[in-house]
Amino acid sequence: MNDDAIQVGRIRRFAEGFEGCLERWIGHKQETVWRMLTDPPQLVQWLAPGSIELRKGGRVHIDFGDSGVVIDSTVLAFDPPRLLAYSWSGGDVAHRPLRWVLDTVDGGTALTLTVQLPAGEDIAKACAGFEAHLDMLVAALEGVPIRFPFDRYLAAKRAYGELLPE
Repeated sequence: MNDDAIQVGRIRRFAEGFEGCLERWIGHKQETVWRMLTDPPQLVQWLAPGSIELRKGGRVHIDFGDSGVVIDSTVLAFDPPRLLAYSWSGGDVAHRPLRWVLDTVDGGTALTLTVQLPAGEDIAKACAGFEAHLDMLVAALEGVPIRFPFDRYLAAKRAYGELLPE
């Protein structure tokens, strides 16, 4: 895969860190995409085993197994089937808010994912990882789940690295 195939989002730098914004149009109904983001049997097909208590303040637990990464946080915003936000972190580490917004557009769903990281962390790596997981999400929606696309991740990491503001 070449870097031209990457649908690069945007990266902004703030005093306290970075924000990456990824956008996708997905040819499935908003409610179907929402279930992929929130239903444990569907979540595991494109992200990792986990569960999300579907209410503001609800528990978010996602376990990436062999990598040792465990997300254990709370739902920060909840407005089904349009908005879900939680921190992409666990325990006493810095908050890394994720915000998923779904809108019905042109017979499908416009998905906007916003991820924030503290200063000193690798926003290009985070955005690249989510690009790969969004590919996995779309594949799962099409009924052909795929493994983590490492080549896609590497190409996206290069492309996002070029976006980093000086």
